[in-house]
Order: sequence, then C-alpha cells, then structure tokens
Amino acid sequence: MMNKFKLIAPIAFAILLASFLVPSRKNPFQSGDNTLTAAEKKEGWSLLFDGKTRDGWRTYKNLPEDSWEIVNGQLHCKKDGVTKRADLVTKDQYASFELQFDWKVDKASNSGVLYHVLETQKSSYETGPEYQLIDDGGYPEKLEDWQKSGADYAMHAPLKLASKPAGEFNHTRLVVNGAHVEHWLNGVKVADFMAWTPEWEKLKSTGKWKDYPDYGNAKSGYIALQDHGGGIWFKNIKIKKL
Repeated sequence: MMNKFKLIAPIAFAILLASFLVPSRKNPFQSGDNTLTAAEKKEGWSLLFDGKTRDGWRTYKNLPEDSWEIVNGQLHCKKDGVTKRADLVTKDQYASFELQFDWKVDKASNSGVLYHVLETQKSSYETGPEYQLIDDGGYPEKLEDWQKSGADYAMHAPLKLASKPAGEFNHTRLVVNGAHVEHWLNGVKVADFMAWTPEWEKLKSTGKWKDYPDYGNAKSGYIALQDHGGGIWFKNIKIKKL
C-alpha cells in the first residue's frame, strides 16, 4: 500500500505541474474580436468590420480623409496629425436592424453612431439620428442630459447613465424596428422611443433640429461612424437585419 502511494504521488504531482506550465487554449466554441460564431451566422448576423480592412465602409460623400486608421484590430479615429476629416458610412443601407459594437473614447472626446443617414446634406448628422458616444466624466464642457452616452442625441436623454470611464470599452446595442427604437449600453436599456409620432415631431420642431428639415425623416439609409475630432475606437461591429 505504501509503495503504491510513493509511486502514484510523484506522477500526480507531475501532471498537476504540467497543467500550469502548458499554455491555456481558448475555447474553440467562443468567438474572438471581429468574428462571428456559427450560431450568430445562422441567426443572420454580418460583420461590418473584420479588424483588418475597411471593406464595407467609405467616407461620407466619398470625401478625402486621413483621420481613420486600423490599430490592433480596432478602428480608430485619430485626434492628432489630421488634415482632412470625414465620417465613415456603410456601403449598404439599412431600414430595420439590430447593430452591436464595442467602443471606447479618449479623455474629453466625443463621437456618435448615426443611422438612416442620407447624403443629401453637408453632414451626416443633418439627416441621421445619433446614438451618442462621449466621455461623460471628463468632458471639459457642461453636458446636457441629451448629450450623454446612450442618448438619442438632442432628442431623448438616457434613462440611466451606464458608460464606463474614458479608455475602457463599452458595449452598445442599437435596435431599430420600424418606428420603434431601443438604445442599450453595457446591458442597460438607456432609451426606448417611437419615431415619427406627434411627441417625436414636437421634440424635433422645438429643439436642436428645428432648422434641419430632413433630420430623422428617412425610413432607411446608411450607418455612419462620426469623426467629431477623433479620440474614438470601435471593434466587434456587427449587424442583423430585422
């Protein structure tokens, strides 16, 4: 009995030691950054960013730019060393959809993701509603509630503040199903509203958009990543048509 124990114990110790020394492998059923699982593909999800190229994107009105770059699998809008700025828009247009993406901002930075964008005006924000992205805690100017992360910019303030500090990644879900729109931020529903109702029309006509007649009218259009002076990072951008 004692001899068997003396033989088994060193073997067990060696196996335990080896388990610490051998590098752990990722679960083959889990998806890495900028990829889709088999289940997501079956559900109809499509990647809008592969982490390597800007295939599927172009600049708004095909304007020249030197502000966007791809770094470590992330789409980055630069703050410094930029001479020409432009928003990025999808090559395809979308009506009803669910969009998910991860994002982070540099300190004091500001951006947004817009949808139902048309190229009929000088800037994308003149037609497309915006899911606001901003450094809530470190922005140098006083923010109105409708300017904070997760807001339907200048229309509906977030129901809760759910953003992470500058430099940390957040996860967003934007669901547009006909007139019904939901904004989610880090698992929290931060906006839920109906477009084109009398209430919506009143918000538009009495607020920031009163002088922008084309704002929010389109039922389909491009998705845009806003270049608002840089300092924004995106990854894991994926979309599913509804």
